[in-house]
Formats: sequence, C-alpha cells, structure tokens
Amino acid sequence: MSLQGKTALITGASRGIGASIAIELAKAGVSVAINFSKDLKGAEETLRQIKDAGGYGIIVQGDISKYDTTKAVVEKVVNTFGKVDILVNNAGISKIGLFMDMTEEDWDSIMNTNLKGVFNCCRNIVPYMISQKSGAIINISSIWGNVGASCEVIYSASKGGINSFTKALAKELAPSSITVNAIAPGVIKTEMNQWLSKEEAEALIDEIPMMRMGEGEEIGKAVVFLAGEGAKYITGQVLTIDGGML
Repeated sequence: MSLQGKTALITGASRGIGASIAIELAKAGVSVAINFSKDLKGAEETLRQIKDAGGYGIIVQGDISKYDTTKAVVEKVVNTFGKVDILVNNAGISKIGLFMDMTEEDWDSIMNTNLKGVFNCCRNIVPYMISQKSGAIINISSIWGNVGASCEVIYSASKGGINSFTKALAKELAPSSITVNAIAPGVIKTEMNQWLSKEEAEALIDEIPMMRMGEGEEIGKAVVFLAGEGAKYITGQVLTIDGGML
C-alpha cells in the first residue's frame, strides 16, 4: 500500500509500537519524523532500520506532554517537510499498581503524556491539515481504554479519554476531509510487557484466542491502512487489534 510523498509525525517512536509504526509507514513511502523524549539511542535505531528499508526519516526530540515543546516539534517537522499529512499519537506511559497506592503525581504524569499529549499534538497540527484540506490522525489507545484494567486505573482512564477525543474530533474535522481514528492494541510483544514473568505471560496468552501476543508491525500495518486512500471514508472509529481477546 503506497503512501509515496506523504509525511508523518509519530510520537514516542524510539521503541516498541511507535518504532514499528514509523518503520511500516516508511516502507509505504512516507517521510517520517521520529519523535522521542529521552531515548536518543532508540530513536537512532528506528532511523537506522528505516534507512535499511530504503525509507527516509528525521529525529525530533521533544516531550509532547508540554505544549510549547510540542509546538516547536511540529514547527520543525513542517519546516523540514513543508507539510504534515499523517499524525500518529503513540507516546504513552503506564504505571502498574493498586489505585490506592497511586499519587497525584502519578495521575498528572500519565495524563499529561497519554491524553494531554494527544491534545498538544492535534492542536498544533490540525491548523496545517485544515489549510491543506486533508490529513489522517491515528491515536494509539488500548483495549484497557475500552474495558478498563485492574491495577491500571489511571492508564485506562487516559486511554478511554483518547477514545472519546477521537470520536468527537473526527466529527469536527470530517468537513475538511481529515480522518481521525484510534487503534486499541491488545497485548503486544514490546519492552513495556517485559516486566511480566514467564508464568504471567503464559497466563495472559491463555486468554488470547490466537494464543500469542501481537507484533508491533501488525499495529504498524493497521496505521498504514488508516492513513491511506482505502480508509478515506473511515473516521471516528476505534479499531481493536487484540487477537480476539475481548
């Protein structure tokens, strides 16, 4: 599926699902901006894989939980590429633990990255998309945004907020031919899940009808589809990719 000539900003693209999305978009012909906050080495590895696949990308450092920093990130991408056709709001953090052990600081840090970060990126990129009367925004949510997860209450709330944000913004931007969708991944084989013990991972896999964790590239390929011509009449949707888990 070719997206030749398109440009994209992917937040949190230094590892995991974000890196896979950046690589799959680059394979489809997209010039990608790899955003990261702290993991420069990871961002450089993502760029290396993109170049090895014959793609093109740049690295843009910036904490998207901060509005002014996000504005500077977007300006750098626009100044480099001249436009932004695709925005993938992927950056996210989580903290596992009982709700009673969570602090106000935990709430603020998770919400500021996971939900406010989506606002920051959209608010700074949407004016460019409106002016060109085209664009695709894909927000990376989670199955826990659909149904909630014990011991991940704040994370679940942030992802549920992304789902509602997606549906509402899609209605506003549809007249400008801009699509807004979300992907809710299930259990994906990434560094974020490496804290699981072997027994915990096996117990989790037992709950997945496909009997395996998902791969990052499977999320990346879904992003490529939602960003392409074949999905131009799809907007306001939350696509769950979980191997049948829910």
